[in-house]
Parts: sequence; structure tokens; C-alpha cells
Amino acid sequence: MLLTKNRIQGNLREAEGCVTEMREQQRPTDPGTPRGGADQLREDLTKEINRLNGLSTRGLMALALFLFVSILAWFGFLFLPAPEAVTAVLGKPPSGRIISIVLLLYTFSAIILSLSRMTAGIEHRSSFSHVGYLTGFFIFYYFDKSLADNYWAVFGSGITVLGVESYRIWTFCAEGITKSREDIEYVTRTGRRPPEE
Repeated sequence: MLLTKNRIQGNLREAEGCVTEMREQQRPTDPGTPRGGADQLREDLTKEINRLNGLSTRGLMALALFLFVSILAWFGFLFLPAPEAVTAVLGKPPSGRIISIVLLLYTFSAIILSLSRMTAGIEHRSSFSHVGYLTGFFIFYYFDKSLADNYWAVFGSGITVLGVESYRIWTFCAEGITKSREDIEYVTRTGRRPPEE
């Protein structure tokens, strides 16, 4: 009787061990998978693709805005007060020579900064700020009465800086979209979060 009881207890322990082992095997192996599962991961990645698609046009929008400002500058900022009226209140503006030196330094600094961000893969939305800086140069030349002589310098600087910025943003977004699409394929195939690089 005692021997039979020991055998029953041994069989129960063995059965419990098998059940525990099966539960361990069925447990998810990827702790990084969110509660929403693969569907939630795909939805998040799709949202990221849509965000990057919208961001990719930011450089072109800034370039279009700069072209609009350049057209206003070409016609002499007809909506602004005469330079004499402004300088009578605010004083004499910097000379055209000083403005040109600052413009040259700004152009090289902006290009180097943009290229360094491109190399490092940094997401930075600075295109519209460049439009503001370039507009400032137009206005300073306007108040110095030397806009006609320096118009093409500002225009060329703006096209160069914003062209580099537009390419940087487009490249960053294109790489991000490609990576997100690869992650969606991985999630669809495995049902798990893609490994971090």
C-alpha cells in the first residue's frame, strides 16, 4: 500500500514537471514586444513612415518660402517703409561690407553644420530658421540701400544652404522610411519587435 502511494506521488510530480516545462516553452521569448502585439507594432511603424513622409517635404517648403521672399526683395520690399524713415529712428545700419562678411561666415557655417548633421544622422528641423536669417540679410541690405548690389549674393547663399538642408532632410527621411518598412516585414514574418541596432 505504501509502495503504491509513493508511485502515485512520483507520477504526480512528474506530471507537474511536464506541465511547468510546457508553460515555459509557451511563454513569449521577446520581452520587448508591446502588449498590443504585432498589430500594434505595425501600426506604430506605419505612423512613423507617415511622419517621415511629411517631414521629407519640409526642406522643399522652406526653399519655396525663400523664393517667395526673394521675389519680394527683387521688387524692393514695396510694403516696407523707406530706408530713410527707419534709419532716422533706429540709426545707421551696418555697412554693406560688414553685412557681406557676416553673410559669408553664415553660409559656410550653415553648410558645415548641415553636413555634420547629415553624417551623424541627426534629425533637426532647421530649414525655416535659415529662411529667417536670409530674410534678415535682405532687409539689412535694403536699409543700407545696397540691396540691388548684393541681391544675388544673398540669393545664391540661400539656394546653396537650403539646397543642402533639403537634401539632408530628404536623405534622413528616406533612410528612416526604408528601415521602418524592413521592420514591418520583420514583424509580419516573426510577430516580434525588430532587434535594436
